[in-house]
Amino acid sequence: MAINLQKGQRIDLTKSNPGLTKIMVGLGWDPVKTGGGGLLGSLFGGGGSSANVDCDASVIMLGENDKLQNNNDVVYFGNLKSRDGSVQHSGDNLTGAGDGDDEQIMIDLSRVPSNIHKLVFVVNIYDAIKRKQHFGMIQNAFIRIVNSSSHTELLHYSLTDNYSGKTCLVTGEIYRHGTEWKFAAVGNGTNAGSLGEVVRSFS
Repeated sequence: MAINLQKGQRIDLTKSNPGLTKIMVGLGWDPVKTGGGGLLGSLFGGGGSSANVDCDASVIMLGENDKLQNNNDVVYFGNLKSRDGSVQHSGDNLTGAGDGDDEQIMIDLSRVPSNIHKLVFVVNIYDAIKRKQHFGMIQNAFIRIVNSSSHTELLHYSLTDNYSGKTCLVTGEIYRHGTEWKFAAVGNGTNAGSLGEVVRSFS
């Protein structure tokens, strides 16, 4: 049985799952099924269309003090694999239509370099400001972690806050705790206009 987390909760990954090294992080979302601008669509002066909101999942690999050490430590649709091969992205999903994961990230925890202390999982809306789109147009957002060897879902976190007006979500973090790895359910929305803006906040 997967553990369903609430915002702010932290849970160990490897301590309670001895031998766990390879995991799949699935991120999913659905467009709100309404006409016009979705929830509070007028926040950006018009609302845009919720039918074609292009959300992108990314991983920001951070060193000590939560600082980005190299731009290549950002794994996203334009850089599908980390330099060391420990993190690999499934590729871009343009619509978010359908059930299940919209984008998946494969991680081999045993191969994450020792200088990387935290993996931050971000979902942002592509070209959000120009398209007048925001996360009030998205529903059913979640992040989950699956044991790649047994295909068992270990944990699931549904992002249920009202994210209207927000253009970026920090969904969760996997971080080192001594010799183990833990997961934190973050669920914070920001007004970052692009992934680059998010990345700069860690530099």
